[in-house]
Amino acid sequence: MQDMSHHHGHGDCNDESHHHDHHHDLPEGVGPRDNLFTRIDRDNVIALNAQDPGKGPEVIKPWDQRLDEDKYLESDADDQLIIRVPFTGAVKLRALLLKTGPGHQSPAKVSIFIEYNNLEHVDFPTISDLKPVQEFDVAQGRDIGEYHVMPAKFSNVTSVTLFFPESQGADTTRVYYVGFIGTFSGERKGQPIITVYESRPNIADHPKITETLPNMQR
Repeated sequence: MQDMSHHHGHGDCNDESHHHDHHHDLPEGVGPRDNLFTRIDRDNVIALNAQDPGKGPEVIKPWDQRLDEDKYLESDADDQLIIRVPFTGAVKLRALLLKTGPGHQSPAKVSIFIEYNNLEHVDFPTISDLKPVQEFDVAQGRDIGEYHVMPAKFSNVTSVTLFFPESQGADTTRVYYVGFIGTFSGERKGQPIITVYESRPNIADHPKITETLPNMQR
């Protein structure tokens, strides 16, 4: 199977050209060199405002399942979605890989945060006010989008938080696959601190639907 991946340069993708890369020289299941799938702490991947928050780890798929559309995350109360991905140690990131959609369910943007932004207790009001380390426009399509980050800003990363602030017109946002390209620097020392996040969205935290609160049945 060949995979056609959209490549995006630094920053806003509107200013970047797209080209396709055929990974035909790679055995199926191996993926591109420096795929960090085995370095992701999948059990502790967390999704906020997802219809099924427990499915957060399911979008962290091995390379040979990257095009699978049976498992996905879909936003719940509105079209905002947060996915927090911890690694088993420090990594140097080069690119984010995404498969989203279909169509208008594709996120309009993805904002990338890393741990030094004090996101241990992240929520929607907080993250909406923070400046991301890097942000990309997300293209519609059934391919894997490859978004190249600025290496100097992602040289010693132990967790990444992805914020999808809105869809491209649909009521919900859907994500099928999240992956990363980079190199592993070393094992994490000690046990990670696991923060308990909201398992169901707090309606008041999602401004797009707060106007419906007076009419909601309690």
